[in-house]
Amino acid sequence: LPTEPKPPMNYKLVFSVHGLINEYIESCVKIRDGKIIHADPMIEVEELEFPAPFGKLEAFNTSGGTSTLPKTYLGKVKNLDYKTIRYPGHCAQFKLLLDLGLTSSKPIQVGKNKIAPRDLLSVLLTEKLTMEGKDCVLVRVAVDGKKSGKSKSVQYQIIDYGDEHVTAMMRLTSYPIAVIAQMMASGVITQRGVVPQEVCVPADTFISELWKRGIEISIQSN
Repeated sequence: LPTEPKPPMNYKLVFSVHGLINEYIESCVKIRDGKIIHADPMIEVEELEFPAPFGKLEAFNTSGGTSTLPKTYLGKVKNLDYKTIRYPGHCAQFKLLLDLGLTSSKPIQVGKNKIAPRDLLSVLLTEKLTMEGKDCVLVRVAVDGKKSGKSKSVQYQIIDYGDEHVTAMMRLTSYPIAVIAQMMASGVITQRGVVPQEVCVPADTFISELWKRGIEISIQSN
């Protein structure tokens, strides 16, 4: 998210515009009532509260975020969800573009030429949502369940800021990859091949290494 949101969408591109559109149009894989389901994107909007200066934000369905988690935790958890955080109103604004067909890759006739609406939208978004100023990344992982017969909840949260040289998106993308690569090289991670990270990465060590690199993860439980 931009630290200083501005119209038209209170959002700035910090990664591929095509990746952004994909997240907004593709099916979302979840665990719901103990079963894997495929849900529509850009729905199930919920309100979140973050510390100042953010205040009230919104979160809604987007694709890809659950990755291998549904298969790993099927039969172990009742519900597993993933949503993207944005400034209020962003989901409704972008969903209008979807409803108008502007994310379609099917070419349409415009005068003497044919053009895919998505191609035009990609160009316009890249032009209008250019990254200016600093960005931040907000992450919240909430877990609710029972332990030893008693209700238990744990929340992990990250609020990370970028600067003029390295964006928060760069930090939160590259630093975890670097940490895991070092774990593999040092023998902390021994598995090889295609292995889900939630299966092979020791969480406590991973969090500790991110802290050393300035990525602070707060943990609250009750």
